[in-house]
Amino acid sequence: MFHSFFPQPKLFFASAAVWTLACIFFWYFVGIELSTNLGFPPLPESAQPVGAAFFIAPTNLLFYVFFILCSALFCCAWHVFAKDNPWKIWSVWGTAILVFITYFGVQMDVAINVWRGPFFNLLQDALAGKPGITDSNFYVLLGKFLEIGAVGVVVSTFNLFFLSHYVFRWRTAMNNFYMSKWEKLRHIEGASQRVQEDTMRFANILEGLGISLIGSVMTLIVFLPILSELSKYVTNIPIIGALPNSLVWLALIWSVLGTVLLALVGVKLPGLNFRNQRVEAAYRKELVYGEDHDDRAQPPTVRELFTNVRRNYYRMYFHYLYFNFARFGYGQVDAIFLYYVLVPTFVAHQITLGIWQQISTAFGQVSNSFQYLVSSWTTIIELLSIHKRLKAFEAAIDDEPLPAIDQHYLEREAGVVHVDG
Repeated sequence: MFHSFFPQPKLFFASAAVWTLACIFFWYFVGIELSTNLGFPPLPESAQPVGAAFFIAPTNLLFYVFFILCSALFCCAWHVFAKDNPWKIWSVWGTAILVFITYFGVQMDVAINVWRGPFFNLLQDALAGKPGITDSNFYVLLGKFLEIGAVGVVVSTFNLFFLSHYVFRWRTAMNNFYMSKWEKLRHIEGASQRVQEDTMRFANILEGLGISLIGSVMTLIVFLPILSELSKYVTNIPIIGALPNSLVWLALIWSVLGTVLLALVGVKLPGLNFRNQRVEAAYRKELVYGEDHDDRAQPPTVRELFTNVRRNYYRMYFHYLYFNFARFGYGQVDAIFLYYVLVPTFVAHQITLGIWQQISTAFGQVSNSFQYLVSSWTTIIELLSIHKRLKAFEAAIDDEPLPAIDQHYLEREAGVVHVDG
């Protein structure tokens, strides 16, 4: 799954994580001071330029150069180290491009958050009847929003185009690798489906989860300082009282509670989804055999196989019942959590409408990033079930024992009576 595309995956991803952390620490402890000495100090959000000018602010341009330089050094090292890997252009350099595009997407969110402050403050003043506000004041700020949107359209279009090619290259690498081992794999249940469909789904799902994970990390890096700065407006938390960096701690604690909750109630679901793919594949394969052989797909056999399908679905429905109850319940409380926390701040008139919008956006970005597992749990369950199926291929290639459920299939094919499920 990974060796076919990435050079030495464990070492590659471990080195990428270490290099990323080293670059982050260097920027925050050395780079910011260096840029300040060069005359480009980081600006607070209230002083950031609004509109497309945000992306070409000197401090941001300096960070883009730093980001690209760090990525290029990492990719050049792996390009030389993985000289025999035929997919290194896509797996190494392509991944670096995706990381940069993801970071730029986070910058889009920051640019919009910067725009929210003056726009909603202007809206509050207009609704309160403050004199001197004209139509042009609104049109100018709406034009700034369109500038940000125009940049977003270009970046999003290129991102989707590049992602499509990246995912298909990864699928091609897996397909070529598995087909080169076909003689070892062809006897595994649903081998054709695992090569044709599971590789496609694995690449698509992992790409989505990977980009979401990178985006969550980038969002935390960018928005945590912003949320920390906005915490100065929130001096009183219900029950807790005063708390330094209150919004940051609340986002972290609330998100961890949701993650732990869904992890506990959803612990059985990956195995059930894997078994569901297994029993569906066994039923489908018997029907395919029945198209060409009179002695296959007989009513007793089909009835037994479909009974396995029905039993597993009913079991899944039961476990998803309480999982969805917990997931939807957490989502409903999450929708009003920030309002509850900020009630004392509202009553004390400590923030304007513009500041509220910026707090709401920044808290939502940080909270959603911390809630990566919460929002992605159902997709992760599907990915784990596909991973279990493809692991059977890995076992066959390495001449290791197959998982128990695949051994049951081979026993039945050999004439051993076994009722799955």
